[in-house]
Amino acid sequence: MKKLLSVLISVGVVLAAPLLRAEESVPATPVSAGSSPDAASLAAPPGSGNLKPDAPVGALPESSVATSPLTPPPASLWIRIRNGFALPEIDSRLVARHEAWFLNHPDYVQRMIERSRLYLYFIVEEIDKRNMPMEVALLPMIESAYNPVAYSRARAVGIWQFMPSTGKRYGLQQNWWYDGRRDVLAATRAALDYLEKLHEEFNDWQLALAAYNWGENGVSRAIAHNRAKRKATGYENLRMPRETRNYLPKLQAIKNIITNPERLSFPVEEIPNQPYFTTVSTPEHIDMQVAAQLADMSVDDFRSLNPGHTRPVIMSNGSGTLLLPVDKAGIFSANLKGYDQPLVSWQTYTLKKNESPDAVAAKFGITLARLREINGINRHVAVRPGRSLLVPMNEDADASNLDETWNSPEFQSPEDLYANRLAYRVRNGDSLYSIALRHRVTVAALKEWNHLSGNLLHSGQRLTIYSNPRIARR
Repeated sequence: MKKLLSVLISVGVVLAAPLLRAEESVPATPVSAGSSPDAASLAAPPGSGNLKPDAPVGALPESSVATSPLTPPPASLWIRIRNGFALPEIDSRLVARHEAWFLNHPDYVQRMIERSRLYLYFIVEEIDKRNMPMEVALLPMIESAYNPVAYSRARAVGIWQFMPSTGKRYGLQQNWWYDGRRDVLAATRAALDYLEKLHEEFNDWQLALAAYNWGENGVSRAIAHNRAKRKATGYENLRMPRETRNYLPKLQAIKNIITNPERLSFPVEEIPNQPYFTTVSTPEHIDMQVAAQLADMSVDDFRSLNPGHTRPVIMSNGSGTLLLPVDKAGIFSANLKGYDQPLVSWQTYTLKKNESPDAVAAKFGITLARLREINGINRHVAVRPGRSLLVPMNEDADASNLDETWNSPEFQSPEDLYANRLAYRVRNGDSLYSIALRHRVTVAALKEWNHLSGNLLHSGQRLTIYSNPRIARR
């Protein structure tokens, strides 16, 4: 009996040894949000993110598959991201070119990484739930530099750069008060839904990502063209627009930098592998400034978590929730219960005949520039009588009129950020590419603005082109 017990103990030690070694290879000490590691602490653990040469596209790395229940999750979100890399590596001159650009612009990269800290944990969790390649978490870095209020010339908005029509297709509400394309929760889920749909269609993550940039119709036509000529139909074999051809190499360049951050000229701070924010219910209507005050936050910090709300007053017809740092949610709820002042200090006002915006601004004690900013009015656009504007409540007002006026038709359409519109008549020899190049817009934008499904144009055809759209700094 003693002999049998000795044998069983020996076998148990042999089986436990690999688990103990795996446990030792992952940092078990939580990292604080403000800590700044050295380069060695950010280096990927041996074997992380590496696929066998014959591994299928979309397969998870061996290091993430062979996870033991006894192995604690990594304390660092960067390690978790690297462990989930699953796309084939791209090694090309385009990758080297983009990598060099990022390394030569450290301020840009630093801002981008700093912005991502707020949203990365949530995005990684959503990607994990769907068993998607973790490279997708880096996609907003090349789409928007993780700027939730970024605009493109093609009218794409938010960290995932949704066009208006695609956003509507995936359930992103867009009106004067709220834009779901900016909402980090709503837009992330919509983007992952879209990417899953593209992967289901093409059965290849590289083609799915190319289609996210180019559109599924463009990728489908390129595949059909190659099939007709009996050519291979993989990502590297297709003819693509320049922007799409650079899309995956740019993502690979970011991936290379995140894998080896010691190449950067600044230390990359760790991000704890834990939630940064949580959700709280939105009161009926509330000033953004009041909400920030109740959460003990600056307005800028509050807005960075709630960029979907586009006005200084948050309406209940938006997302229905607010995002707050985990340690601020209780403070907000407690302060809200004890707050005995009005939650709203804004109202709508309709311009009278012969009344100028300057007069309205003076009447409500704000500058004309602030009035235009609040209402999203381009300085080249005339404000005509009968138009309703959002203005501060003055001393004469007993209560805000927003309950009666917020749902009027003019507040249910998205803000027109692209008022500078011109009509272009197609000439002989024109192509979408040459027209886009001449007007400094993208081919995708031309197609979106003119509801074009293909690339064919005919002489005399009229195209709508939006010039000088307001673009947020990236």
